[in-house]
Amino acid sequence: MDHKMTGREDSRANDLFYTCSLIDYIARKTKNRRVDVVNALGKDRIGKIYELADVYHSDNIDTVSGDFIEAAQIVTGDFDNVAAAKYAIPSHWDIGKVYKRLILGIAREKEIGVVDALLEAYRSFVSEKIDDYNSSFYYDAPQNILNAFMDGRIE
Repeated sequence: MDHKMTGREDSRANDLFYTCSLIDYIARKTKNRRVDVVNALGKDRIGKIYELADVYHSDNIDTVSGDFIEAAQIVTGDFDNVAAAKYAIPSHWDIGKVYKRLILGIAREKEIGVVDALLEAYRSFVSEKIDDYNSSFYYDAPQNILNAFMDGRIE
């Protein structure tokens, strides 16, 4: 791999982090489950976000999210895990990091591409658990979250 390192991680891992954070930002902005945002965006748009993340990252996230909401015709839903949270609310960047680690683990374990791993992560039962800010699951150890995904259950 000839990916350049930026800070402590590979630039592609950073692109994935931005992609996941943008998905979370869109979900919060439109009050939708993350899986619904991923399904609305579709594999091609998500691939584009991932490929051009360094470009999008330099733009205002509100503008970028608005463009993708419009392009994918994402309508406002009624899922508001931020308002439902009884405790400290993780930022979209915090949740982006959780998904990034999970997706990289899935890609490695299953030997599949990052975008395919992303689709699997968000379409799994684990995504529903990560979206529940009243549970402690989203800040569990990354390996435990990956194990739950791979095992198909939470221990």
